Amino acid sequence: MSKLTPFDQRRRRVRTAIRLKSGGRPRLSIHRSSQHIYAQVIDDTKGITLASASSLEKDVRDVSGATTMAAADVGKRLAERAKAAGVSAVVFDRGGFLFHGRVKALAEGAREGGLEF
Repeated sequence: MSKLTPFDQRRRRVRTAIRLKSGGRPRLSIHRSSQHIYAQVIDDTKGITLASASSLEKDVRDVSGATTMAAADVGKRLAERAKAAGVSAVVFDRGGFLFHGRVKALAEGAREGGLEF
């Protein structure tokens, strides 16, 4: 059995706690790289992605990057797409990343867009 890095341990711990306490709500999962940020709303009971957004999309790729403004824009886009899919309340899965900077900006953008969590 391989050893998990501290990041992987934190990711597993956060995701397990979220699944236990979600109450059947979809999960807003994020991934942050050094260049971009990605987010998706996942229905864990069915195992499908309901909505997704990232800073790699064609219409925002040229003006976005690794900034908090780009992350907030991704959050707003995701909220619009989730509402179109019929999702209004989610559980936020920070994916092992600390809740500050771009992760926090994405969450605030999603809240401004109308998602509740």
